[in-house]
Amino acid sequence: MCRLLKKYFVFIVGAFFCSLFLVLAFTTDRKNDNSVTAKAEASYNQTTTAFIDSIGETARQIGQDYNIYASVLIAQAILESNSGQSGLSQAPYYNFFGIKGSYNGNSVTMRTWEDDGTGNTYEIDEPFRSYGSLSDSLADYAALMTSSTYSGTWKSNTSSYADATQTLTGTYATDSLYASKLNSIIAYYGLTIYDQAPVTQATGSSSDLVWNSYRGSYTDAETLSIDVAWASYKNYK
Repeated sequence: MCRLLKKYFVFIVGAFFCSLFLVLAFTTDRKNDNSVTAKAEASYNQTTTAFIDSIGETARQIGQDYNIYASVLIAQAILESNSGQSGLSQAPYYNFFGIKGSYNGNSVTMRTWEDDGTGNTYEIDEPFRSYGSLSDSLADYAALMTSSTYSGTWKSNTSSYADATQTLTGTYATDSLYASKLNSIIAYYGLTIYDQAPVTQATGSSSDLVWNSYRGSYTDAETLSIDVAWASYKNYK
């Protein structure tokens, strides 16, 4: 009887430690998975923040000049180009907004996901516009947004950026969750600060500025390049 009790006791103790080992191993794996996920998210956030810093002020100026929300522009660039990391946004294409078709006769065909409007997705090959630079991509986006098709995104026709993102759903993109995705990006990164005019105008010596005949004043070189691209687009049409 004692021998049986000892065997039973050894069995119970062994089972306990085996269970404890499995729990600890599972907990460690989950901690490792969470650590990897956290590091990946932190890396993505840093990449996105750097991307916002690189286009934020230009987006602000475009928003002021063309009656559109800079916050929406930036959010679309983040979403459509994966914060400037997608193949389509890299050289030599520089398509940061996933705009389809051709630009000055230049395009590239890529695989993309589409939404049938009810949440069902499918893959398809589509031609996308290919630009010579980021400035061309920004200028073409501004031109597209100022067309009557997207009048529902203009600041003068809306009360907030949320009205603009809602208009883009089903028109600019087939993704039925497009507006909510953009709204989340805008809120998370606080992009509405770019919808406000600069507190002070940028100043600089004459060596910092160039004459911009399109505006009849001195501007920075980046603003001039955007205006040149815009004029080229209008002339091409």
